[in-house]
Amino acid sequence: MSVRTRPTTVFRPRSLDALHHARLRSLHNQESEMVEWDELIVSGPDVEDRHTLSQLARMSGNAYVLPGQKNWYEVDAAWNVSFPFGWEDESDGFRGHVFFSSDNSTIVLAIKGTTLNGPTSKKDKFNDNLLFSCCCARVDISWVFRTVCDCYVHGWRCDDPCLSDALIQDSLFYSVGFSKRLVDDLRLMHPSSNIWLVGHSLGGALASLLGSTYGFPAVAFESPGERLAAHRLHLPLPPVQKSTVPPVPVTHVYHSGDPIPQGTCTGFGSPCAQVGFALETHCHLGKSIVFDTVGKLGWRVDVRKHIIRDVITKILEIDGVEWEEGRDVPLARAEEDCVDCFKWEFGHFKDDSGEDSPYQG
Repeated sequence: MSVRTRPTTVFRPRSLDALHHARLRSLHNQESEMVEWDELIVSGPDVEDRHTLSQLARMSGNAYVLPGQKNWYEVDAAWNVSFPFGWEDESDGFRGHVFFSSDNSTIVLAIKGTTLNGPTSKKDKFNDNLLFSCCCARVDISWVFRTVCDCYVHGWRCDDPCLSDALIQDSLFYSVGFSKRLVDDLRLMHPSSNIWLVGHSLGGALASLLGSTYGFPAVAFESPGERLAAHRLHLPLPPVQKSTVPPVPVTHVYHSGDPIPQGTCTGFGSPCAQVGFALETHCHLGKSIVFDTVGKLGWRVDVRKHIIRDVITKILEIDGVEWEEGRDVPLARAEEDCVDCFKWEFGHFKDDSGEDSPYQG
């Protein structure tokens, strides 16, 4: 067997240089600039097909290891070539594998997620806390541990320009993804191939952000909400049409027993906070496929169910479960009217020197 495809509408920036210029102008000067988008129909993954999702989840799991190592997942014989990226520097957290179909018609870029123990762990945690926390990984207003930026003001207030500035750092994997020009190189070397991006957890969020930038289909497994990160990165997105969500070619896949993509592994006493993570966002770009493992399989909500192995072997590759009426894969739905960090107030609360402005209001 192999993966199934289906026609997928994507919006690609007519000029990547213009997109980057518009993003930086918005980031540095708070000025908007029009980006021209081309609407195209490409062959994307059939996300209603369970085997296709299973293959992409296996590739996402493989982004954590090298071939032949423990936890490497075999994929269909149709994927007969793969090569690693980002493994040369042991501490380089932006890494994974590129998979080629036998006829080179489809290329899948699989991006590694967070590793708790290993040479990339420090950078992984930094990216998680910067992208998916409400305010610099300050879990609550009494938080005394180290944060990833200095944008907290007082009470439940956080400085928005400061947050955007923090996301310029060279160690941010989204920026590394551009500086490596991996997607650009694949696009130029294989202009007639379909390029998909996939990943698990942090890797899935990065796949989504890069897929939204380039207009390539992306599938993310068990990823924290990255919609707020896209806003703070000042990422230009295609104009909203019928939905309230920008039409990006992203599909999130997660289950109800994992608190991380739902933004519920939060608070001072949560398992995430106890190991130094503030994974607070839950609003996703694109559409989401949510497997109700709590209702259908009787699972408890448990952060230990976040691992990709459970998604592969206990959800996508088990038979006999009707997840929704007449469907063995739930329908992908946009997360309309989703709000992140509702307790926080974001604004320009610091003066140009970086000092807190006098309290007003």
